[in-house]
Amino acid sequence: QMSEQQHIQGGRVKLRDRIVGIIFVVLGLVIYLFFYKAIASGTVSTFIMTPGGITRGVVGNWIIPARPALIVLAMILIGIGIYQFFFGLGKQGNLFLALACVAFVFSFLIYVSAGKRLNLASLFSSALSMAVPITLASFSGILCERSGIVNIAIEGMMLMGAMVGSIVGSITKNIWLALAMAMIGGGLLALVHAWMSIKYKVNQIISGTVINIFSMGMTSYISSMYLQNIQSLNKTPRFPSVSIPLLADIPFIGPIVFYNSLFVYGMILLMIILQFALFRTRWGLRLRSVGEHPKAADTLGINVYKTQYTAVILGGLMAGFAGAYFSLGSVGRFDEGMTAGKGYIGLAAMIFGGWNPFNAMMAGILFGFADAMASSVSILGSSIPGQFINMLPYVVTMIVLAGLVGGHSTGPAASGVPYEKEST
Repeated sequence: QMSEQQHIQGGRVKLRDRIVGIIFVVLGLVIYLFFYKAIASGTVSTFIMTPGGITRGVVGNWIIPARPALIVLAMILIGIGIYQFFFGLGKQGNLFLALACVAFVFSFLIYVSAGKRLNLASLFSSALSMAVPITLASFSGILCERSGIVNIAIEGMMLMGAMVGSIVGSITKNIWLALAMAMIGGGLLALVHAWMSIKYKVNQIISGTVINIFSMGMTSYISSMYLQNIQSLNKTPRFPSVSIPLLADIPFIGPIVFYNSLFVYGMILLMIILQFALFRTRWGLRLRSVGEHPKAADTLGINVYKTQYTAVILGGLMAGFAGAYFSLGSVGRFDEGMTAGKGYIGLAAMIFGGWNPFNAMMAGILFGFADAMASSVSILGSSIPGQFINMLPYVVTMIVLAGLVGGHSTGPAASGVPYEKEST
């Protein structure tokens, strides 16, 4: 029986290798037929390597002959695809998958910037910034699901945090107080979610959906009735960009990573703290044990309910921080539905990252890059319709979940299952 299961699993792996190989070959042909042939001979693509308005870490422009670069990239993709189809890539599959994605994306950027100038450094800087709410939302999801509680209410918590932060910041002009209240707003909704899910065993998906609907309705009502009519309630200060001495002077990387707002630095710091806390501390071991086998954890003296409440509330504070990014870190005001589904994309990043903070941040940056690229290409002007460009972040989300993750990523075993403590 084991041999038969191994044979079936091997057949699935070979089928996946062949499908992915065909996709790589098709992408290589797309580069040749649609990108290469659409560009005149002798055209160059110019990439600006320093973000606009920055005078530190300046690097000269990168000028690339468009057609030769595209034909090389097409050959790389076709070569990887053929090898994948016949031989598979084994343990190096993810590495070559990343290489193929980079090759295709770079080909697309060369195509849209042919005969024009594209600020590549600003694109990466925007990607890092746009990754913030997605990554923080994924951290919120990791904290909750590692304790066994599914939390799809992150979108609603972010939306509430964005509104509360904007109102408090507008009234008090104290941006730190506004940030704290935004986090508390998300934390209170998380407390409601934990209370319904843990105490009353309400279906966690239904509980999260109710919170999302409540947040959308409440924030829309307050915005239309008050914030749009009383501008003094909706004009908050924003966190400025801060440069880190010496590190900001590193060529190319410095201005992108080390000249940023509190939210970018906070995202990186929280990733380090969460990664260490989950996998290197007793608290993290207990949290993960509750999410995997709560009955065994309870037997060992771990308070399952307390652990779950703590994790969900911390996740809500994280979601409130993510929501504050929109009003306190980006636009300086609140607009209806301004989170634009980033909470749900954060959950996709969590799954893609395998419930691991570092991997989730890398996935968040991937989604942020797709978002930033859509904005840059729209501004640059392209023959591709703007509607398709704006769809790009969500298409990437679906491809990653359906094609790359599929059934290969499994969350905590007890996630979504209410724990019933046995009476003694």
